[in-house]
Amino acid sequence: MRKEWFFDHLCGAQIAVYAEDGRIAEAVFERGNCAELTGNIYKGRVCNLVPGMQAAFVSCGLERNCYLPLGEGAARFTAYDGEGNALRAPDLKEGDEILVQIVKPPRGSKGAKVTCDLSFVGKTLIYLPQTDFLGISRKIVEGDVRERLLKDVDKLRDEGTGFIVRTAAEEADRRHLKIESEYLKRVWHTVERAAASAAVGDVVYREYDLPMKVMRDSLGGGVTRIYVGDRATYENVVRLARMRPDLGERKIVLYDGKHEMMRAFGIAGQLNQLADRVVQLENGGYLVIDKTEAMTVIDVNTGKFVGEIDLESTVFETNLVAAREIARQVRLRNIGGLVAVDFIDMANEAHRAAVDEALSAALALDRAKSRVSPMGDMCVTMFTRKRTNNDAADFYLQSCPHCTGHGTIFSDIYLAICIRGEITERFADDYSSAVVECNRELAKNILSKRYLAEEVRTVWAGRRIYLIPHDDWAYERFSVHGDNAGVLSLPDSAMLLY
Repeated sequence: MRKEWFFDHLCGAQIAVYAEDGRIAEAVFERGNCAELTGNIYKGRVCNLVPGMQAAFVSCGLERNCYLPLGEGAARFTAYDGEGNALRAPDLKEGDEILVQIVKPPRGSKGAKVTCDLSFVGKTLIYLPQTDFLGISRKIVEGDVRERLLKDVDKLRDEGTGFIVRTAAEEADRRHLKIESEYLKRVWHTVERAAASAAVGDVVYREYDLPMKVMRDSLGGGVTRIYVGDRATYENVVRLARMRPDLGERKIVLYDGKHEMMRAFGIAGQLNQLADRVVQLENGGYLVIDKTEAMTVIDVNTGKFVGEIDLESTVFETNLVAAREIARQVRLRNIGGLVAVDFIDMANEAHRAAVDEALSAALALDRAKSRVSPMGDMCVTMFTRKRTNNDAADFYLQSCPHCTGHGTIFSDIYLAICIRGEITERFADDYSSAVVECNRELAKNILSKRYLAEEVRTVWAGRRIYLIPHDDWAYERFSVHGDNAGVLSLPDSAMLLY
């Protein structure tokens, strides 16, 4: 199987895509101006205590105050086998300045969830500088390996601190563990020094950017190629690969084609489908995916599939295909939290169990942990999935300004990326100028947020790009055409891009 990763930097956003034989299996998006906050450490101030909720609210310089549950301690690490004494919640009072780490980013109207039990993640270890806890990944199943790793890592602990052994440590030797543990301790000491002089709201530790996180957590020896669309990211990826014995530098390719990389490899079209509510199944059925405040709801339909034997067999086959595709979609879209799946009604109890088994098996291939509840008589299955990155919908969509937030439209950055791709195609066809016609508000946002400024300064240097705004065009409508005329015939409203 061909296993490929694609990294690119488009319109200020970073994109990482994993594909197997050309079919995308994982996609991660991170906006440059609002990168994933999870893992960042802030100096915060306690705003108010809520004894009835056993919680505090902390000002960290974000748009909304952060939620700090008290007394949670090492309960955060129950996903790992281990034991230890949880750090006791400090005796807080309003106005206290404390260090907190984001464990869940803000979503919708909710502020970020934070903890005082700080952690620093490496390739093989997670360092807990203030939590007396020694744990190990449950995916390491060999008893003698578990015993060896726990014994080696326990010797690396200082009093009152802890480590969690990650799955990637299974093949690590004592020397590697020691080197990484010392590095993580140095990071913590750097944070302590930064916090001493930091003001409330300052970030004293920032998690890795997207390519670094992917290479730390996801890439392994099975990867066939790593394609990178811009030189700065390429140099970062090469530097990190030299530190990884399971990744050869020769596998990394700097893409230098005329066309946009994601389009050239057939990835762009697949990524665009992540914004669709409806997902077609390979047998003619389809899914409808809707996101609510409390959960994600997925409806399964037979669509064009009529089967060959009887209704029960037709429904059963569609539900099996749907179960596998649902697992793929929640991974692709990074859907987290509670998911309710309304499968097509099946009378046969064995068929229900088989669909549940297929869903569980498909979800087990995902790095994010999931827990599936048995299907009920109404053929509704509930499962939970841990969120690991930004939800794709948050990148592709934004609230519609015309329906008080009840609907969505494509986001500015997604439309800018689409326009960027079309401009790149026009220049690949040897046009000297590109003319973009679009909604006036979208044109204003592209100019003010400078989504395409880097391209104008570098790869499009010497080319001309004009924006023609239209008051009567829908926000998502645009067109791009090339022109080689020495003098362009344009309306008075046309604007030169930057």
